[in-house]
Amino acid sequence: MPEKVALKNIRNIGIMAHIDAGKTTTTERILFYTGKVHRIGEVDEGAATMDWMEQEQERGITITSAATTCFWKDCQINIIDTPGHVDFTAEVERSLRVLDGAVALFCSVGGVEPQSETVWHQADKYKVPRIAFVNKMDKVGADFKGTVKMIRKRLGANVLPVQIPLGSEDNFKGVVNLVDMKARIWGGEEYGAKYEDTKVPPEFQEEANNLRGKLIERLAEHDEKIMDKYVHNDEVTEEDLIRALRKATIKNYVVPVLCGTAFKNKGVQSLLDAIINYLPSPEDIPSIEGIYPGTGEKVTRKNNDQEHLAALVFKIISDKFVDNLAYFRVYSGVVKAGSYIYNSTKEKKERIGRILRIHANKREECKEIHAGNIGAIVGFKNVSTGDTLCYREHPIVLESIKFPQPVISVAIEPKTKEDQEKLSIVLSRLSQEDPTFKHHIDDETGQTIVSGMGELHLEIITDRMVREFNTGVNIGKPQVSYRETIKKEAEGEGKYIKQTGGRGQYGHVIIKIEPLVKEQGVEIENKIVGGAVPKEYIQAIKKGILESAEHGILAGYPITGIRVILIDGSYHEVDSSELAFKIAGSMALREAATKGSLVLLEPLMKLEITLPKEYIGDIISDISSRRGNIIEITHKKNNQIIYATVPLAEMFGYATTLRSLTQGRGIYNMEFFEFSETPKNIMENILKGYKRI
Repeated sequence: MPEKVALKNIRNIGIMAHIDAGKTTTTERILFYTGKVHRIGEVDEGAATMDWMEQEQERGITITSAATTCFWKDCQINIIDTPGHVDFTAEVERSLRVLDGAVALFCSVGGVEPQSETVWHQADKYKVPRIAFVNKMDKVGADFKGTVKMIRKRLGANVLPVQIPLGSEDNFKGVVNLVDMKARIWGGEEYGAKYEDTKVPPEFQEEANNLRGKLIERLAEHDEKIMDKYVHNDEVTEEDLIRALRKATIKNYVVPVLCGTAFKNKGVQSLLDAIINYLPSPEDIPSIEGIYPGTGEKVTRKNNDQEHLAALVFKIISDKFVDNLAYFRVYSGVVKAGSYIYNSTKEKKERIGRILRIHANKREECKEIHAGNIGAIVGFKNVSTGDTLCYREHPIVLESIKFPQPVISVAIEPKTKEDQEKLSIVLSRLSQEDPTFKHHIDDETGQTIVSGMGELHLEIITDRMVREFNTGVNIGKPQVSYRETIKKEAEGEGKYIKQTGGRGQYGHVIIKIEPLVKEQGVEIENKIVGGAVPKEYIQAIKKGILESAEHGILAGYPITGIRVILIDGSYHEVDSSELAFKIAGSMALREAATKGSLVLLEPLMKLEITLPKEYIGDIISDISSRRGNIIEITHKKNNQIIYATVPLAEMFGYATTLRSLTQGRGIYNMEFFEFSETPKNIMENILKGYKRI
């Protein structure tokens, strides 16, 4: 493997989609055709290279985003295969933050499924250019045109087919490439490694000509050269189309659509060509922006080796064979083994021992990682997801990665005394690795509470405790993680005065709080003027407010959706301290929040149910009984699809209910939608239960 590849020949891509759309299968084919593996690993057999965790192989799903590097036509492709299950949405979020492009997979039968929407909107948030691959064209019910139409309608995407399928279901044999107007037909043997590029079959000629004409028309809107040729009826060449498609894709104007069947080894080489032709290299993306620590001044770094170092840690893995592995993306400069590096987020200097290139769970040691590449550092002691790595002489802090808050909790207890001794270390390592996994000890009951994104998420975490860390735990029933917020503006004052024999304590702050519309979290703004509180104590006040918000007031749930404005206060020249102002900040928040009409927020889930139409009445009445809201009912082939929002508190054990109401013929997907105000009667019951404890 070459140590250094030209920036223009690097592609950092992710493969993203709904669960079971074929992401890992597609990645396995890519590794096979690029010579990375010599035998294709099947997900169904638990032998996929990228699904290397035991739980992934047993369940046939991807849990952790795996990274690998492969080569195709002089280009280096760094691939991250992300999970499709909504419980592991943090893996998708952190991957998209450091990728330059993405391949969005859609099942040609299922079309745009719930998690497809979620990952698509996550990619929108980070402005990641993408191409779409309509997979499983060999399946019964495969519908390429219907899927393209659905992507356009449901995702609002400007999709542009650059291929059409030659047949579908059992008759699917290849594709017509509208860019070069050639048909690519795969043979049945040789794992699809052999194919023939030939003329477009006569029965597909008219459709291909029409669609190529539309492709040229749409690209003429974004490219002057094509517009000129289109107006003058000149021939638009293959090179013209590739250049225009690349430019329009990188700017997120269009999404090229391809098709194939990864499982039957058809269409993957064309997908590799499209990744190289249409997705951006690090040279094509804008320079990375950050801030200068301390001053908040904007700093820009170009994507090349000559610039000062700027790298972002996007994933931590707790490994049982080596110390923590910190995955990072280098935006500018070079990371060298043996050198000292500065973590500007934590304000810590650390020495880089070993640097690795990663291929799933196999590692290859190297001396340096250049701009535009992804690697892993072994043994960093104090590092978290979202930290910026740079050199102390030229510091920069890049925008961190924001993760969704957990929505479900369970109480756990160690099985033996030996397990008890290990538990806190294991929980710390797992929460460092996964930012959506939280743990704390309940002040009232003394129980250890773990929180995550769903039942499967917590099931996998507790399974890992046993398998990887040999720590046995007993698990309680799942509980909903509520939030607390205010409904009106209020003021609060915190005054902490303590006189002891020697030096006393004095901290005093006045704050105003107001609700944030549709925003989560706690925003703090300092409007104290005239030195009423010295600047060195402001950070301590903020810390006190945030810690108090984390533990809640009504029922111990975190306070969210509020803006806190520091408006006044006072200090004592001798007795004031950071601790006193931290306590004063906490007291002020409690007083203000209590006056601000505190309410509980509950997680609302987005539900999609696919079922035969004869059961629709029973399911609608069941959703209503669960305080659900029907948004839309659509028809697809012989099934009805119900879209609804339902409180998570009403959805435990829903799989069993759905099976019995539809005689096993209904399937559902559920993902977090938003936090919504809990009805008064339910809130009162929750608070009664909390007070009883």
